[in-house]
This record gives sequence, structure tokens and C-alpha cells, in this order.
Amino acid sequence: MTIERLDEQLGRLRFRPCGSQDLSTSGWIARLPEGPLVHSVGGQWLIALGIEKRLLPSSVVKQVAAERAEEIEQQQGFKPGRKQIKEIREAVTQELLPRAFTSRRRVFAWIDPEAGWLVVDASSRKAADGVVEALHKALDELPLKLLNTRRSPAAAMTEWLVANEAPIGFTIDQDCELRSITEEKSAVRYVRHALDGKEVQEHIVGGKQASKLALTFDDRLSIILNDKLELKRLQFLDIVKEAAGGDGKDAEEQFDSDFALMTAELRRFIPAMIEALGGEEPTV
Repeated sequence: MTIERLDEQLGRLRFRPCGSQDLSTSGWIARLPEGPLVHSVGGQWLIALGIEKRLLPSSVVKQVAAERAEEIEQQQGFKPGRKQIKEIREAVTQELLPRAFTSRRRVFAWIDPEAGWLVVDASSRKAADGVVEALHKALDELPLKLLNTRRSPAAAMTEWLVANEAPIGFTIDQDCELRSITEEKSAVRYVRHALDGKEVQEHIVGGKQASKLALTFDDRLSIILNDKLELKRLQFLDIVKEAAGGDGKDAEEQFDSDFALMTAELRRFIPAMIEALGGEEPTV
């Protein structure tokens, strides 16, 4: 797909603010006002899903509805039934929605058209799924598949801890979480703690597996890998930040510089991580 075609198809689901009766809306939003929906730097693409929600707590609706129900009870001499209570709450929601404040956020996604990656910058799987769902709605076709590796992250991370040796290019840091593989689901967390001692080994011998592990790649970026193959707390180290610079650049130049540097680093990191986990599992 060309960048022009992608931009055109994303335009089918362009972001619009909440209407008076909308609890939430979502759609694709441009990086810059009046700019294209696909922001391109060095052949790498950036898109953003705009999400707006009305802040109407259920406790507020419940309280106002209860007051209305009490008034109706006094008028008709008996308590409203379930159906009437439901209608009261719906009416209260419609009445309060236009006056509710809204919050707006963006979820960014990076597309590497050469290597074939879609990487979503989201704090949860649910938020990432929202981006994928919006892409499905906007595009004629979306040949996506979730990345699976030949080795499970949990088994690989546990092996690295047992051997006290990370795969080539990586080093083990000082944060991890060990979870029991039995029904008890007990967990032990280490934060800024040496992981090469007997204590960690004993937990593993006792039936625990690594569910999270902090790693550094090539002395340039640090991450926490979890057993769902998600990357958490990704941070670029000083050597990368120095390369990004900042002197004499305006905000947009700095954004493009940061994006170019980020994608360059992740294009090295992602294949190395997949190789460390035994390579990609081919789909049948």
C-alpha cells in the first residue's frame, strides 16, 4: 500500500469530537493541523488514533436517578419498577451528557512498510486492540497477524535467569517478576535487585517462571519484556539521547528527529528480540 492510499482510506474514519449525546468517539487524527493523516519520516510512517470521552461517572447518574425515582414514588404512591428505573437512568444520562466534560487523547502507531511491522504505543492490550479495530474499519484490507515466537517469552526469560546469561546483544537488568505455574498463582517481584543470587534460583526450582524481565539491548535501550511478548517501560539510554540532540531545533524538527532515531533503534531491536526467542513461529 502506498502512503497516499493509506492516507485516503484512513480519511474514511477521521476523528470528530463528541456530539451532545456521544459517550465517546474515535477516529484518525493528523499529526499537525491541516496535515496528512500519515506522518512520514525517512520512509517510516506514523499514524494516530484520536479518542474523546465524556466524563460522566456512573455514581453521578445513579445519584440523580435515585432522586428522580424518589420524586416519582411520592407522586404515584409506590416505588418505580425495574423497567421504570432503567428508563429514568437513561433519561438522566441523556440530560447530563451535553454538560459533561470531555477528555481527549491520542494513541500512536508506527508502521514500518519495509519490514512489515505495526507497532502500537499503548499501555494495554485493550488500547492496542482499539487501534487495530479502527484500522479494520477504515481500510479495504488489513493483512495483520499477531507476532508469535517459537519459544515462549516465559520459558526463555526463565532460562536466561537460571544461566545468569542473556542472549547475544542483551544484558539482564535488576527488575523481574516470577509467577508460580501452579494454581496458587503466587508471585515474587524484584525491583532494582541483583538477580544472580540463590534466592531467585530457589524460586525457579520451586516452580516459578519469569513473567517479566528487565533487559538492556546493545547499551542503547532498556525494556521490560513480559510473558505476553509485550514491551513495557521502553527507555532510550544516554548514548541515544545524546545522538538526538536538541540544540537549535524547533518542536517539529525535534519530533521528527526523535521519531527517526526511535524507529532506527527499534528496527535493530525487534529482529534481535525475535531471534533471542527462537525466531518467528510461521503461521499454518
